[in-house]
Amino acid sequence: MANWLISNYRVSIQRACRCVKLARAMYYYKHHRRDDTVLAIRMKEIANTRVRYGFQRIFVLLKREGFSDNHKRACRIYKDCGLNLRTKRPRRNRSADHRLERLGTQGINKVWSIDFVQDALFNGERFRVLAVVDNCMGPPGGKICHGLLAGKSLKGIDVVTELARICLAEGCRPERIQCDNGSEFISKEMDLWAYSNGVTLDFSRPGKPTDNPYVESFNGKFRDECLSVNWFLSLDDVREKIEDFRWEYNYFRPHSALDDLTPKEFVNLHQRTPETLHSSV
Repeated sequence: MANWLISNYRVSIQRACRCVKLARAMYYYKHHRRDDTVLAIRMKEIANTRVRYGFQRIFVLLKREGFSDNHKRACRIYKDCGLNLRTKRPRRNRSADHRLERLGTQGINKVWSIDFVQDALFNGERFRVLAVVDNCMGPPGGKICHGLLAGKSLKGIDVVTELARICLAEGCRPERIQCDNGSEFISKEMDLWAYSNGVTLDFSRPGKPTDNPYVESFNGKFRDECLSVNWFLSLDDVREKIEDFRWEYNYFRPHSALDDLTPKEFVNLHQRTPETLHSSV
């Protein structure tokens, strides 16, 4: 406002500041933001080598090394670096990553997401569906649906069996699987399979579905276009209808994020010309 008065009415800085009740010291004040690069790099180094250290211990180590930044600034940088994500892992889980920075997916079948969706038969009997999707296609969600496993009581061994089947069908394994902290995903069977196959389990923070947006986006489409528009008479009927939906989703349904291609068309295009993946994501 003071600058507007000065430029339009040709008044002095002193008079303009007095009109808008602004101290001249505030008018002349220039904010200089300090460079956080060095502190952020050192903080990441400590967090990567001592994965069980939280902010307080890291802050103490920084003070020992001569950093003079106060705890408020250090805490802001700590959060900006994403070091507060997934600081704990399920007990006895060897294949989980403590702190895993969410990087953009760099290829097909590199990162998968898994989650459960619940619904009911016509008579009120509940059933669950395990959804497995590929995160490669980027926002607003994973595109290729690798599998939809339905059952009334799905356990960790069922998840492992389905993942092994998909890996056999695809001829490859993902490098990382994003999932929540459900009992099926933190089971010993799941952990053993992931550890044996070199797959990292990337667990979401409890109560934070936004940590796994790809499968959540798919779940919304799955419920809206399949579960909410069908009556299910039996579990066999469920399996038949959701498999029909999976085929249509992968081979027929156009996706605006893929220039109205189907996921399979996009994959085939990428396999012929790999540079299209990076230009389309």
